[in-house]
Amino acid sequence: MRIVVALGGNALLKRSEPMTARVQRANIRTAAQALAPLARDHELVLAHGNGPQVGLLALQAAAYDAVEPYPLDILGAQTEGMIGYMVEQELGNLLPPDKPLATLLTMIEVDPQDPAFDDPTKFVGPLYDRSEAERLALDRHWVFKEDGNAWRRVVASPEPKRIFEINPVRWLLEKGAVVICAGGGGIPTTFTDSMCTLVGIEAVIDKDLASELLAREVDAGLLIMATDTDGVYLNWNTPEQELLGWVTPDELSAHDFAAGSMGPKVEAAVRFVEATGQRAAIGCLDDLPSILAGDAGTNVVAELPAGRR
Repeated sequence: MRIVVALGGNALLKRSEPMTARVQRANIRTAAQALAPLARDHELVLAHGNGPQVGLLALQAAAYDAVEPYPLDILGAQTEGMIGYMVEQELGNLLPPDKPLATLLTMIEVDPQDPAFDDPTKFVGPLYDRSEAERLALDRHWVFKEDGNAWRRVVASPEPKRIFEINPVRWLLEKGAVVICAGGGGIPTTFTDSMCTLVGIEAVIDKDLASELLAREVDAGLLIMATDTDGVYLNWNTPEQELLGWVTPDELSAHDFAAGSMGPKVEAAVRFVEATGQRAAIGCLDDLPSILAGDAGTNVVAELPAGRR
């Protein structure tokens, strides 16, 4: 079976951990142990988050003001290469020596007229006080919003429209490679000059929505969004919380989920199932074998199989 796994940020950097290369490699080594059985027995495509890594690069840029900060599309490309490099090594160490692995810098087209650009909501980069935020907004034309007691830059999170490297992804899968791509939702790009010039754009594409598009484009039989919780809960963090096991898109869409956490994963799962009729699952990375078997996580399917709920 062809499987797309979208690794949440916890697979690379757990909450409150220092953003060192050593810590990230240790976490990726743990993730690789869960992924290796899938890579041995199935065709595997990996996507991943990159929020903390882009944030670290932004912090480093803020500390060195001799040059202007690199734009977000370039930071995204840098983190795709760094994370892909570590995933290739750690996963490759667990697979047969002749198993090919490849990381692709992945550009994803967005529409510059997407409504998301009218109301940027995605926090990026360091915290500032109000006066510094106002100065940067004037000097760099950045948009800022309050984040707790401080101010942070916000950028748009537009819809992913097209994966430019989708043919190379398919070619590599046909050759038996594990493909690592669409990191951080891909590098947001758009056309200018009447479709003649491709340029990067200051935005952040949601990783789960990009992974859903990727899963559709490679004809995946299963989309897994691996996170740090064991599934989707109703009434989360209350005495009435309830884990959803097997559900249909209609059942899942009847509930509201937080836009900053489970919301995009639920939306991605619903889109994938409605478009393909295949299964999507949301669950914990450590439970991958059970998720694959349908015995763990929240499983979204077009029709509930007998005995599943």
